[in-house]
Amino acid sequence: MTYEARIGLEVHVQLKTRSKMFCACSAEFGDEPNTRVCPVCLGYPGAMPAMNREAVELTALTGLMVGAQVAPLSVFARKSYFYPDMPKNYQISQYDRPLCIGGAVAIEWEGREKLVGLTRIHLEEDVGKSSHFGTSSGVDFNRAGIPLMEIVTEPVLTAPEEADAFLQALRQMVRYAGVSDGNMERGNIRCDANCSVRLRGETALGAKTEIKNLNTFKGVLAALRYEIRRQQDVLAAGGRVAMETRRWDGETGTTASMRSKEEAHDYRYFPEPDLMPVAMAPEQLAALQARIPELPRARRERFCRDYGLPAYDSEVLAADKAVADFFDETARVSDNPKAVSNWMMTEVLAKLAETGRTLAETPVAPRQLAELIALVDRGQINMPTAKSLFATMFDKGGDPVALVEQEGLAQVSSADDIGAWARQAVEENPKSVADYRSGKKAALQFLVGQVMRRSRGRAHPQKAAEALEELLKG
Repeated sequence: MTYEARIGLEVHVQLKTRSKMFCACSAEFGDEPNTRVCPVCLGYPGAMPAMNREAVELTALTGLMVGAQVAPLSVFARKSYFYPDMPKNYQISQYDRPLCIGGAVAIEWEGREKLVGLTRIHLEEDVGKSSHFGTSSGVDFNRAGIPLMEIVTEPVLTAPEEADAFLQALRQMVRYAGVSDGNMERGNIRCDANCSVRLRGETALGAKTEIKNLNTFKGVLAALRYEIRRQQDVLAAGGRVAMETRRWDGETGTTASMRSKEEAHDYRYFPEPDLMPVAMAPEQLAALQARIPELPRARRERFCRDYGLPAYDSEVLAADKAVADFFDETARVSDNPKAVSNWMMTEVLAKLAETGRTLAETPVAPRQLAELIALVDRGQINMPTAKSLFATMFDKGGDPVALVEQEGLAQVSSADDIGAWARQAVEENPKSVADYRSGKKAALQFLVGQVMRRSRGRAHPQKAAEALEELLKG
């Protein structure tokens, strides 16, 4: 028997706001436990919530980006349940009247574009964070009340890898729009995965399980792969898959049952009496529509079309908005967009990875990188010199033209100068000369290196090789 999987995701995206959803406490990450709290987010009696307008607008902006219908009137509800990390014993969320309905996210899957349909996008507050220490546990309520946008897909994903492609595309989108930092290590994106299997060809969905609180891309992949295999084994053995909530154990690589699957009535939803409905006026939506940036897919296509880049280059450059913006600005003032792409994907990204800095934290401006590339293209400096200059610019700043003049780094193409260095290299390295004349062509590169050393990197490498070859004929 052949089985097929169906996966639906509930993705919780922490919104990039300065304050929490219903109070003025800071939404910053990383402070000491229980220091960013107040009577509202701790659920003290009589404390009244006040809605965060920025969070509402960021959620509506996301809805517009994915083509969802932004409701002219949406309502908050109380979702009642009891757990140590929920200080009020209910969560302010949305239920039957969410902010956004429908929409889709485009992904690349099996060599083609696929639209992953969304059921809804709604807004809610986060809960606290539980930590377990062997013989004791603690709760940090700094996170309680942080604005969360929950994006719910239709059960149309067919493989763990497709779910990963969706999450990657979604993270790119919210980062581009400034909706969220999208940092899974900081809990900015967390995911619950609903998973079921059925015999291939059947139309009804199988019994589903929900895997809770997956907070890494690798965790989502591994948990779904395990759970699909587990359900297939249960069905193949003649058993029935229990509809339940399960947790993922990354250490054992298995899911384990937590409780039976809740239904909506288990949470006793009812309208939040302390908050007014959210009304979105047409002029608000028009203003948000104008804020939608050029999204990753459109930018990749434009890089290929306008700059003649290969698809791979465009994919790498458009993956991060700051990198894409820097490339775009540099390419606009350069006569060699492909060289800009090469520099971005090698020297620039390597330096960022090596130092842990962002482009905003470096003194190199797009115009300066374009000038450096132009110096190479015009033959005024060679590539080794350019790379050395870039390292200096990355660390200390500076104009490449001025640096070349100050340091005397201009490339030397004079036949007399290069000839003199070539003769010295030949005279001082008789073994390499003999190796070359005996057929070891690699010896020429060593001799070119000797010319470059004597010229302090200024000799034109090709002319140096030509001069050496002429001398070695004799």
